[in-house]
Amino acid sequence: MLKDDKLIGAITIFRQEVRRFGDKQIELLTNFAAQAVIAIENTRLLNELRQRTDDLSESLEQQTATSAVLRVISSSPGELEPVFQAMLENATQICEAQFGTLFRFDGERFHVTAEIGMPPEYSDLRRQLGPFAPRPGGLLHSVAQTKQTTRTADDRSDPSSIHARLGEHARASAFRCSRTPC
Repeated sequence: MLKDDKLIGAITIFRQEVRRFGDKQIELLTNFAAQAVIAIENTRLLNELRQRTDDLSESLEQQTATSAVLRVISSSPGELEPVFQAMLENATQICEAQFGTLFRFDGERFHVTAEIGMPPEYSDLRRQLGPFAPRPGGLLHSVAQTKQTTRTADDRSDPSSIHARLGEHARASAFRCSRTPC
């Protein structure tokens, strides 16, 4: 199977008895090979088109989210809470996350600034603890040190996470999550 004089595949046929294939059979097989090349190229083009469509959809979704945040900023001059809330809502939606927390860092401690979808018990306990210093070795400590995005597959597996600070009651009422602070 050739595309622009480049080999992209092959069709082989055989039979039990030793006998040449006829010219019509070879012609039929050649036609099948040409159709296979067309099918392969069509599939490649369709996949490229789907990828471009997905990329455009994602870009449009991000632009829409940015626009929503900008609307909140312009309608709430000097007020950060609604801006942070809008940013977090859009981020969790775009990332298809169920929960989200936006922290503000003052150079020493993290402060909960906005939350989305948190179980009330978890949120209440977190607020009771107040601002907290990142635990050495934890994700937020890594973010504070490296200024880089960090991630974990399961927040409860991180002994320095907020779960470790909230105790067994909070862990039982909370949730398992993937987390990407940035």
